[in-house]
Amino acid sequence: MEVLFTVVPLLMIAIALCGAVVVLRRSRQVSSAWSSGITAEARCVRSYTTTSGGGDSMVRTTLHHVYEFTTRDGRVIRFDEEGGPPTTVEGDIVTVHYLPDRPERATARVPAQGKLAASTGCALVFLTAFIAFAVFLMVVANSDGSMP
Repeated sequence: MEVLFTVVPLLMIAIALCGAVVVLRRSRQVSSAWSSGITAEARCVRSYTTTSGGGDSMVRTTLHHVYEFTTRDGRVIRFDEEGGPPTTVEGDIVTVHYLPDRPERATARVPAQGKLAASTGCALVFLTAFIAFAVFLMVVANSDGSMP
């Protein structure tokens, strides 16, 4: 039984660390595109929603947009971005920011460094609390109740 309370929290920590890496990587990509990237006009070619949850949990709906633009060197790039403005519909023209060496990682989000930093920080605080809880579970489960 003690193995269960060691393996499961370690798995939780590994998943949280992977989540932190994903959050930091995407934040860095978006920030780089805003600060040193190139802009282009893109057309929204598709808009759709995805849902998750249900049953005993709350249903979450996420709005996605698919954008298409042409880079300065003539390549046509199509990318999907979630969480865009609900007022953007198919056919709308938006400005996208991208790095010349990674145009497929473009973003149509309006530059807002403070908002990006705040959302990244909140996600990292949540993941840190999640890791702390997993460590707490391991310590409590593996302690024999005696004082050192």
